[in-house]
Amino acid sequence: MRNHWKLFFILAAVVFFFLGTQSDKITISHSTVIEAAKLIGLEFDEVERDSMLTELQANRDSYLKLRKLKLKNAVPPALNFNPVPVGTTFDRTEKTFKMGPPRKTEVPQNFSELAFYSVRDLGELIKNRKITSLQLTQLYLQRLKKYDRKLHCVVTLTEELALQQAKRADVEIAAGKYRGPLHGIPYGAKDLLAVKNYKTTWGAMVYKDQVIEANAVVIKKLEEAGAVLLAKLSLGALAWGDVWFGGKTRNPWNLEQGSSGSSAGPASATAAGLVAFSIGSETWGSIVSPSTRCGSTGLRPTYGRVSRTGAMALSWSMDKIGPICRSVEDCALVFNAIIGTDGQDQTLIDLPFNYDPNIAFNKLRIGYFKSAFEKKYPNKAADLATLEVLRNLGAILFPVELPDMPVNDMSFILSAEAAAAFDELTLNNRDNLLVRQIKNAWPNVFRTSRFIPAVEYIQANRARYLIIQQMAKMMADIDLYLSPSFGSSNLLLTNLTGHPCVVLPNGFNSKNSPVSITFIGKLYGEATLLAVAKKYQEATDFHLQFPPGFE
Repeated sequence: MRNHWKLFFILAAVVFFFLGTQSDKITISHSTVIEAAKLIGLEFDEVERDSMLTELQANRDSYLKLRKLKLKNAVPPALNFNPVPVGTTFDRTEKTFKMGPPRKTEVPQNFSELAFYSVRDLGELIKNRKITSLQLTQLYLQRLKKYDRKLHCVVTLTEELALQQAKRADVEIAAGKYRGPLHGIPYGAKDLLAVKNYKTTWGAMVYKDQVIEANAVVIKKLEEAGAVLLAKLSLGALAWGDVWFGGKTRNPWNLEQGSSGSSAGPASATAAGLVAFSIGSETWGSIVSPSTRCGSTGLRPTYGRVSRTGAMALSWSMDKIGPICRSVEDCALVFNAIIGTDGQDQTLIDLPFNYDPNIAFNKLRIGYFKSAFEKKYPNKAADLATLEVLRNLGAILFPVELPDMPVNDMSFILSAEAAAAFDELTLNNRDNLLVRQIKNAWPNVFRTSRFIPAVEYIQANRARYLIIQQMAKMMADIDLYLSPSFGSSNLLLTNLTGHPCVVLPNGFNSKNSPVSITFIGKLYGEATLLAVAKKYQEATDFHLQFPPGFE
């Protein structure tokens, strides 16, 4: 009997070994194809299915071999998205960058009031040595430590680095080596940007101890401009929403509410006066949405304007990095420091940014997304009032309509690219380490995106090409246009086409929380876009108000 059991275990071991070595050779049958075809809305007859079986098996074997390459998030695909319409040319004449005059040029009696000063005003005070960068840095560090308990917007304080950079700025400025309007200005960066010697967590538990020993290009450019990095700020895990492994980032105007995302920390910290400005990113609303919720002013640049080297990739054809500030001109100052090519990110285009706030409305054609403004939606009164302010400033507004295309049906472009960017989580079953495990969260999107056919992904991008050409025709007769921030298809459409936008507060709702309006510019037309938005902002005072309890 003992020998029988011995023989049984030997045979079982052989069977298990055989099954293990053959696990990659699961037979693809007619029934497999029938069921899989249901996922893509197609039918094949028996002869067609029979012809497909060998190739399907070969494809599957190729997939398994390619997975062994262990592609890191930083490796881009060899296909670059091009947002430029056919036949489009751009003015490459570079002019002097101009700033508007500072609003406040004296130090307030209550030093803590500086926390809500604009970058422009703070820069003037530092330049004229009325305050020091170290004083300002210490003020913001104190506020970050005090108020993060309420907001949960800080992933990592970079205090040691900040104090070093502030002291260096003060020494340089005292020696007459002034670098420009960001010299000595403290800021925060969304924690998808790598900073040497500090963790870069991407907001996700699975990466909470990740250290990338290099500075993202945007961080390098800001260091060259003399800015002072205070903190790595929160983002929803892997750039979705406002929930990260440290909790939910809060809206400073309503602590019962999340700050929205995914640039949750940058918008919250900026609005609450914990940093002078911040760096966020957007793929589909990640600057627009939290800026709206928190009452900050955000710039989503044209695709290919700001380097993404050293930043977490979510969607190679849609990711954009931009500033979140307390004013439009602050966005212009920061944007001017971070644009340009880097020799690594091949999507970048080198075009001048000729910002001049002295712009005449009577020389511009400003559009408005007519059908979106005519719909019933919560913030309609504030948005219509915005149009009236522009008319009072001398603007003549022209109704426009966006291309009539199935834009929302193209959103799986983002899903497919995100699933590829984080495929190692799906393959290794580490996606279950992410905090959010509901249907409408990354783990489920990554898994379901595995079933998006490559043909459909390419077809969607061909439809995207058509939208780009149609948008070029629509914008040929205007310089920019306005849209409700979440009006109709505008947000997704302009993220797919790569157009820049400025989102800024234009009122408050019944719960005294901010609401916003969005200005959309031509491709690489940030100079005109920001100048017009600044004129509107200066005619209102919504951006000058700050959340109670953070004085």
